[in-house]
Amino acid sequence: MDARGGVPARPPSYEGVWRFTAPAVDVSVPQARHAVRDLLARQGVPVHEDIKDGLLLIVSELVTNAVRHAALLSPEIAVEVAIGPEWVRVSVEDNHPYRPKALEADYGQTGGRGLHLVKEIALESGGACDVEHTAGGGKIIWAALPLAPMAPGPGTADGRVTSPRQDPSAP
Repeated sequence: MDARGGVPARPPSYEGVWRFTAPAVDVSVPQARHAVRDLLARQGVPVHEDIKDGLLLIVSELVTNAVRHAALLSPEIAVEVAIGPEWVRVSVEDNHPYRPKALEADYGQTGGRGLHLVKEIALESGGACDVEHTAGGGKIIWAALPLAPMAPGPGTADGRVTSPRQDPSAP
């Protein structure tokens, strides 16, 4: 209900779930990033600029990983954006069964740290990320971030959420 006790408050108009598919090729990386950026703008999502930048970097990293490592078994990938009143969640799904793990920084390597970067961005913003298997044997890698940066609060030195809930976009 609203403050006057009248009509129940409606959820913000920017909430919803959008999904699109793309071929697992290099050109899909900037296309997916631009599609997510344009969706956020078109829906009027009140996402903080720093969070949006992190989210778009996450999209680039996840799509790049799918293109580089899953294209042989998954010529098409799916990108999903779910927006709630306080969170935005992006996920990339492919049909490759390998479940990647975040690698620690190896400065001798020029790559291989994308998932580690995704986890760090998610944690730094107060969000979360994970990898899940699909019913068809593939995987979904997702990251959920708050729309606004987390402010430091009592009991937290760095402002991170200390909630035990793993998937902040879940009800």
